[in-house]
Amino acid sequence: MQDTELFTAYAEVKSEWIDYNGHMNMGYYLVAFDYIATDEFYDSMNIGVAHKQALGKTTFTLGANIDFIREVVEGDRLRLTSQLVDYDHKRLHYIHCMYHAEEGYLAATNECLGMYIDLETRRSASFSDEQMARFQQELERGRQFPVPVEFGRKLGIRR
Repeated sequence: MQDTELFTAYAEVKSEWIDYNGHMNMGYYLVAFDYIATDEFYDSMNIGVAHKQALGKTTFTLGANIDFIREVVEGDRLRLTSQLVDYDHKRLHYIHCMYHAEEGYLAATNECLGMYIDLETRRSASFSDEQMARFQQELERGRQFPVPVEFGRKLGIRR
């Protein structure tokens, strides 16, 4: 049976995340996406901190896009979803969405491409068959939901 929702984590906008414009500074969007959404998503797929400590393998981010859609301010509660969109034997492609937890609006998205790394060699490594099976489960769960329109976009000036 499939899960009925995407992987979800929660956070609250901290006072130190606020800039002189009175809203969350753009750098802290990445902090929230990385330290909360990615870390918890990876833990749920058994490739997080415990996996790194046990096997000496981890995932490095090769690239990331953030789209800032709507402001959040100090004290706002955030709901962060994670959706695996693709994977292969050594890479994961996923997107996080940040919602205002009470009002429900989409505040930002973060698309990432990660590479599995053997920390001893500092080179890419292949995921195990067990990991690949877990990723397939997560991919199938994600397919129940539309991919956000921000996914796969190119940055530029539209003319």
